[in-house]
Amino acid sequence: DLRTAVGIVFEETFLFHDSVFDNIAFAQPDASPEVVERAAKLAGAHDFILELPHGYATILGERGYSLSGGQRQRIAIARAIVSDPRILVLDDATSAVDPSKEHEIRQAMATVMKGRTTIVIAHRAGTIALADSVVLLDGGRVVAVGTHEELLLNDERYQNVLAGWQESDSDTEVDI
Repeated sequence: DLRTAVGIVFEETFLFHDSVFDNIAFAQPDASPEVVERAAKLAGAHDFILELPHGYATILGERGYSLSGGQRQRIAIARAIVSDPRILVLDDATSAVDPSKEHEIRQAMATVMKGRTTIVIAHRAGTIALADSVVLLDGGRVVAVGTHEELLLNDERYQNVLAGWQESDSDTEVDI
């Protein structure tokens, strides 16, 4: 079944008007508390969840407890971990995460990515570096393929894209 084979974490995360636990366990409603907690720890969400008014029982979503963008993304990453898909798509999944937490989440993502096909759409060099293979697109066309290190050393366009991101004034819309 395609729905269970593919897990997706979007940049814009949707949370249901339900408990934190049920939001994380959405794809596996029978998930045990241990599985949900492990996923939350891997996603860097466990600590902030424990600080919520009712922990994992806190109601989220419309008229529920409000989370920051980074917290929402970490809940979505935990949801994807619980679903344990064969194919994982991370569409700028750390874009709203606080830079101080990003390294921790990147480590978790590296663990989660092992043994499965993962497509990472990212605009942060640290996240891109996790990939076995990087594909640089420009205008929907493939313009470079290689590892992050290979492209960083040998591809001027890739170097320019990364430099543009660091300067935060890049005018071109290029996806990696």
